[in-house]
Amino acid sequence: MENKVTKKVLIASLIGSSIEWFDYFLYGTVAALVFNEMFFHSADPTVGLMLAYASFALAFFIRPIGGVIFSHIGDRIGRKKTLVLTLSLMGGATVLMGFLPTYDSIGVMAPVLLIILRLIQGIGLGGEWGGALLLAVEYAPKEKRGFFGSIPQMGVTIGMLLGTLALSIMTLLPENAFLTWGWRVPFILSALLVIFGLWIRKGIDETPSFKKAQEKGEIAKVPFVETMRTHWKEVLIAIGAKVVETAPFYIFGTFIVSYATTQLGFSRTVTLNAVTIATIVTTLLIPVMGNLSDKIGRKKLYVGGTVCMMIYAFPYFWLLHQESALLLIVATVLGLGIIWAPITAVLGTMFSEIFKSNVRYTGISLGYQIGAAVAGGTAPLVATALLKAYNNSYVPVALYIILTALISLIAISAVRDRKNQELDSEAA
Repeated sequence: MENKVTKKVLIASLIGSSIEWFDYFLYGTVAALVFNEMFFHSADPTVGLMLAYASFALAFFIRPIGGVIFSHIGDRIGRKKTLVLTLSLMGGATVLMGFLPTYDSIGVMAPVLLIILRLIQGIGLGGEWGGALLLAVEYAPKEKRGFFGSIPQMGVTIGMLLGTLALSIMTLLPENAFLTWGWRVPFILSALLVIFGLWIRKGIDETPSFKKAQEKGEIAKVPFVETMRTHWKEVLIAIGAKVVETAPFYIFGTFIVSYATTQLGFSRTVTLNAVTIATIVTTLLIPVMGNLSDKIGRKKLYVGGTVCMMIYAFPYFWLLHQESALLLIVATVLGLGIIWAPITAVLGTMFSEIFKSNVRYTGISLGYQIGAAVAGGTAPLVATALLKAYNNSYVPVALYIILTALISLIAISAVRDRKNQELDSEAA
């Protein structure tokens, strides 16, 4: 019976996280291919593209608000109810995007409706990660917490793979068919994933940590205020620790696509294949690293990955500049597939271990979402701006990667490793 519950919990935490990122990457890619022409109608194609990208960035900045709203519900009413809400909001908005009429049909209302749905998606996204993570971590036996906490982290890369795969299939259609209806199919079909996710989540009980907090009467009246009063240092640590996990991810996974194609003359297909291969490698490595953190400790693994990230910043660009397709794949697999894996695998578990159960949802959501908004959403923009300012020299971008690692090392220096300790022991 115990085994059955464990499996269900891990599937429930992984499915929501995968849908979240599937929606996210799907929107980002379609924004550049379709929304710029069909929704953000403009005489200047660059303006259309910039408006489409701005709508993509919107969700980054709305996510912390979603994080505050849903973590309040999660810390007051329970993790399970919140997760059903976030998945319904996020999934519902994505499915509706597939049915939206275009600019040619309803004029200016088309981009307005798209932006409203994007905001709803962003609010749901903000609460989803914290809940999915706590579902896994708060159910985990203490000796397997690192492994359990790494499972929802796989959702990022699984969602990215699903999004890429869905669009790769659809782009095989003739251009006209793709622009008319082909792009809509992955949005509408995501309803099947959402229904499966809701069915799994409905059948799960509330987490043991939340039940304990309820029994002891320790539920915070206003979790956000309580977090800022008693755990503001931990929130800052979490924001700082997120920096090296999020900025290099968007450089290795997003910025590389424009850099390799426009600056180094690689084809789009080769570049996207390199990112896809690296994504598969990291998806397989994340649970392995989570398991390893249960043996040697979260902090050691995180620091090891961060130091490797600093050392790798310059060799990464050197490999790209050899202008060999094989070395482009090697460079991306090393950065995104291998060095990034231990950092992301332990991040969520490490965050969970520094907050008390009555403010844990709020604390980890604030740290993660603010860190993502500040360092993640801006990373491709910062890297592009640095290239432009320094005559396409990659040196400032490599230094920027090193800076993100330094910030995170400073943030994490105050954290004590808590492997094999009870999650809700008084030591927390």
